[in-house]
Amino acid sequence: MESSKHFHFAKPALIICLHFAMLLTLSSTHVAGQGADNYGSGLKLKLDSAGKKYVRFIMWNQIWMRHIQNNPGSMVNGNPSANTWDIGARRLRFLAYAQITPRYLVLTHFGINNQSFATGGGSGTTGTGGYGAGKKPQLFFHDAWNEFAIVPAENPTTGKKNKRTLYLGAGLHYWWGISRMTAASTLNFLTVDAPVINWPLVDVSDQFARQYGLYIKGRLGKLTYNLNINKPFATNNSAVNPDPVHGPVAVDNNGDSKPAIGGYFDYQFLDQESNALPFRVGTYMGTKKVLNIGAGFYHTQKGTISKTSAASSNTNTHDITLLGADVFADLPVGPKSKNMAVTAYTVFYDYNFGPNYLRTVGIMNTTSGFDPALEAAKKTINGSGNGRIFVGTGKIWYTQAGLLLPKGKHDKMRIQPFAAYTYKKLDALDEAGHYLDVGGNIFLNGHHAKITPQYSTRPLYYNNNGEKKINGTKGEFILQFQVYL
Repeated sequence: MESSKHFHFAKPALIICLHFAMLLTLSSTHVAGQGADNYGSGLKLKLDSAGKKYVRFIMWNQIWMRHIQNNPGSMVNGNPSANTWDIGARRLRFLAYAQITPRYLVLTHFGINNQSFATGGGSGTTGTGGYGAGKKPQLFFHDAWNEFAIVPAENPTTGKKNKRTLYLGAGLHYWWGISRMTAASTLNFLTVDAPVINWPLVDVSDQFARQYGLYIKGRLGKLTYNLNINKPFATNNSAVNPDPVHGPVAVDNNGDSKPAIGGYFDYQFLDQESNALPFRVGTYMGTKKVLNIGAGFYHTQKGTISKTSAASSNTNTHDITLLGADVFADLPVGPKSKNMAVTAYTVFYDYNFGPNYLRTVGIMNTTSGFDPALEAAKKTINGSGNGRIFVGTGKIWYTQAGLLLPKGKHDKMRIQPFAAYTYKKLDALDEAGHYLDVGGNIFLNGHHAKITPQYSTRPLYYNNNGEKKINGTKGEFILQFQVYL
């Protein structure tokens, strides 16, 4: 009787849950690029019987387990550390977008990034107490934009496909140049992550690779395009003295920032990729036949400043001009029954931030700086921990390639070895840098569930009597666990 009584009161709740579950349906249309059709086009809440008005939800976690060879003299929580082992969150994200009408779309995307055991915690928190430096990171918005279809992909009246489309959007957006990878999806990378050089302004004059602005996007036959005008986030770094050997050094300081213009164009020779959202696929796992060539740009006036001399407070301003050109191929190879595929991408960047501009970065860096007793000459320019030379004024070439191996007995599990190489020739340095990544994707269920091991090397730069050259390398092993719906 007691069990029956509980069921009696639970029936209304059960009916409501079942009704809601019927609304939250998984589309039967396979989304190319994810390598598995279990989830169709994802978790959707239909707003009309035809399914043309809907809200879609995407959630993903990328957990990294790492072994890092720290740069010499690094400290973790005040203790010397030559090597660090850790588990942390590279990305914890939630995205939702709604096609309110055939012409109107709204998108919101928030989450956290780069939380380790020692760093990445809430703003202004330090120490090992309840709010330690690695605890309670702040959620923030990555994207928030609205979009109106001036010429939609499909005629709302006749249902006929349009070969020429035009959309207008506004907000905190990801629709800009400089390359295909500048708008990379973080869900389906070929390698464990982006090389980050594709986001050269990250967290300086943008908010995690986004800026507020207006954009247009569209398609002209096989040519896709997007153009934007943005208001860069303010930067106010203090000008630094010129380098004794190389001369003036530009730093980010844009004051009341000038408008930034940018865009990207690519011609898609074979299968046409969706441009409903900006997020570009890293590997299609043989589900499409793609060959694209593209080019993009970003330009803003007076984005950086430099001192004219150490003895003077006078400064010069410098425009930021960033250019990129790339080729992307994702092509099935071998017998169709084996479902093998080759994925390859190469991009050339020409970056100009002003004279001798240079930035370093350490993704999910767990260190707190160098040992105070370490001699200045023994401190690498890279910075502590897994710090590396990031970007600067100069030229960068990046290329990656992967091979999806034949299907085995277990069709769901697939293996895709890959390798990537980066060449950086930057004006502020006296020697070009070479960076290597080697690894493989173990797809348990396409990109929806995969494990990715990768080993990466980075050169160590030192300032030796004014010359900035390489002396040795360090490595980092990453094992990523990714799940997304």
